Amino acid sequence: MAIQSLKSEDCIDEVFDEYKDMVFRLAYSLVKTRHDAQDVCHEVFLRYIKKNQEFENEEHRKKWLIRVTVNCSKSLFLSSWRKNNTELDESLYSNSGEVASEIKIDVHEALLKLPQKYKTVIHLFYFEEMTIKEISDTLGIKESTIKTQLKRAKERLKVLLKGGFYDE
Repeated sequence: MAIQSLKSEDCIDEVFDEYKDMVFRLAYSLVKTRHDAQDVCHEVFLRYIKKNQEFENEEHRKKWLIRVTVNCSKSLFLSSWRKNNTELDESLYSNSGEVASEIKIDVHEALLKLPQKYKTVIHLFYFEEMTIKEISDTLGIKESTIKTQLKRAKERLKVLLKGGFYDE
């Protein structure tokens, strides 16, 4: 990680390059569509620029970006425009536009069916490879709650995927 300045206005391009993929992946896992995830990303980095704060260290900056991404994703679901419109189902397509494999579709659809709090912890734990303590610090939730949410999320995924390729 080559970002040196901890003042947000000094290194906007470097921060964007470093964290844009993480912010997009988290947003996508929460809002379910590429278009909405891009909107959330734009909002997150706009808030980053407007906030113009100094961070204690890179970990503090990363946690701030994750927290804002989660909050912006929640706000999107609460908007009246979103409640009155429907999106095309993008879960059937991979990044290249080709039909994704059946296994990926099953897992992706199961993840999308989870409540937002479970999607968030699953994403941070497995895709961002954060520890339970890091997730707890970032989201401001007790470690025991994070452990419980991960356990319940895995149980729900197991039930959702039962009857298919994933039976034990």
